[in-house]
Amino acid sequence: MLRFNSHLRDTGTPPIPEAHGWARRYTGALGPLIDLSQAVPGYPPHPALLEKLKDAAGTAAAARYGDIYGDDDLRAALATDIASRYGAAPTPNEIAITSGCNQAFVVTMMALAQAGDSVLLPTPWYFNHQMTLQMLGITARALPCQPENGFVPDPRDAEMLIDDSTRALVLVTPNNPTGAIYSRDTIAAFAALCARKKIWLVIDETYRDFLPADYGAPHHLFAEPHWGEHVISLYSFSKAYAIPGHRVGAILSGEALREQIGKVIDCVQICAPRAAQHALTWAIPHLTSWRDDNGREIEARAKLFRDAMAASPGWRLESIGAYFAYVAHPFPDISAREVAEALAAECGVLALPGPYFGPGQDGHLRLAFANVDGKALSALPERFNNFTLSHSMVRS
Repeated sequence: MLRFNSHLRDTGTPPIPEAHGWARRYTGALGPLIDLSQAVPGYPPHPALLEKLKDAAGTAAAARYGDIYGDDDLRAALATDIASRYGAAPTPNEIAITSGCNQAFVVTMMALAQAGDSVLLPTPWYFNHQMTLQMLGITARALPCQPENGFVPDPRDAEMLIDDSTRALVLVTPNNPTGAIYSRDTIAAFAALCARKKIWLVIDETYRDFLPADYGAPHHLFAEPHWGEHVISLYSFSKAYAIPGHRVGAILSGEALREQIGKVIDCVQICAPRAAQHALTWAIPHLTSWRDDNGREIEARAKLFRDAMAASPGWRLESIGAYFAYVAHPFPDISAREVAEALAAECGVLALPGPYFGPGQDGHLRLAFANVDGKALSALPERFNNFTLSHSMVRS
């Protein structure tokens, strides 16, 4: 029998399709399916952005290759936007545009590490990060985050896990899957640790546009004179502009690293989608208020979700922020996968089980509450309170 790459063969299959299979067994008895599995903007793109996308897609320019690092205008617009939020920013020459933030992570890891190296991932982790590392033969070293600490990692714990094989430490804030928001002081402490240990800090900021309205700058790393020598920031346009299908993300790094990243980009994408780049160049300065309003809408949905959990005895909300809530389920003797499967099939609430996000998570479910509107969120207590596992296919 012909063989596959052993690193790829040993990597788990994508979990979202499996979860959607559970939902197909739901009969609709309690109302429409409430899909809280994959983080998807629960509202459409701005109509003007759709027009820009349509117009750009019909041009000859959008059909041609672009710059490996992304269109100049988009990189400049993103740098200006970051400066307005952080008080300092990378230059356009320190930005590379990618086909989504997942690709940004793949490209970055290929530039930083190789098979046999290790990278620290706080657990619970974003499963695509762990899958990427496993495919590359890189050890994903778990940095446990505890519910009593709000699922925020501790730099002191991280320091004990760093050894000669460690090439990078990854943070995700606001976090996927827990929603935890890491403070500026925490981020600064991790940056200092990585600089001292001579490893890279990779900070995934996909959900930075959904921080609380009065939060201020997510961090101050870009103000440091030599930030690019040990810090890499990843960003996604998907959630902020409600265009996940157009696949546009970004890597912010020092120019020396960007040169290495460029070699990978040239092999895996050549250039990010041109029409979306053109439309986003317009959207960044023109849709600021719309983007901020959507952030406030997600905050309102978070409040509704908190209210729903308060009205659902036995279910315990342990962390919430941006798009995600991390909930402890009330069945200590049942695996989270079986709980999630039965919850979807019986009650039409599709959530992801904690073990999808790493070891030690069997007591939890992740719910992407931002996917759905207030009516669906208000229906959750009835669904949870009707859920007993009595008719589920629980395996002994």
